[in-house]
Amino acid sequence: MTEQKIIDDEGHFHAEDEAVDLSDTIFEGWVALALFWMLGLTVFYQFVTRYVLNDSAAWTEEVARYMLIGVVFIGAAIGVSKNTQIQVDFFYRYMPGGLGRWVSRLVDALRVAFFVAAVVMTVQMMLKIGNQTRMTIVDLPMNLVYGVCLLGFAAMAWRSLQVARLHWQRGYSVLERPESTLADH
Repeated sequence: MTEQKIIDDEGHFHAEDEAVDLSDTIFEGWVALALFWMLGLTVFYQFVTRYVLNDSAAWTEEVARYMLIGVVFIGAAIGVSKNTQIQVDFFYRYMPGGLGRWVSRLVDALRVAFFVAAVVMTVQMMLKIGNQTRMTIVDLPMNLVYGVCLLGFAAMAWRSLQVARLHWQRGYSVLERPESTLADH
């Protein structure tokens, strides 16, 4: 079997895209994508009203900022579900296997605890400020924005619990075997 050339002898470019498979995209990914597109449309509307119509829509700046917050907090669950956060696996190379396993379990537990604590603190903050605090231009409660953050933290807590469970079931984590992925079973 001969290897296909990207540029043939006549200088023509030949490439084929791989099939796109979105079946493993998590729900939070679709929500983040929808927020991203709404953000893009809002910024486009802002551009048109400011530079084409010379009459800027004031609300677009604030709404775009809040949509970006939503994209970040909801979209962060994607990284948690794929276990692609920044991690340092250097010390695991020199630890005895048993110790590395328990330290890895501790990391999983601390990650879950962090996101659960973030959920609890976000709820506490939302209860404390109530619906009295309003957005600057759009007359809506700021708790809508904090609610999106809460959903993001809850999704990250749930996904980190799923990752910890998977690590427990297969007997190792990516920290212990950096060449592995969550798809490796």
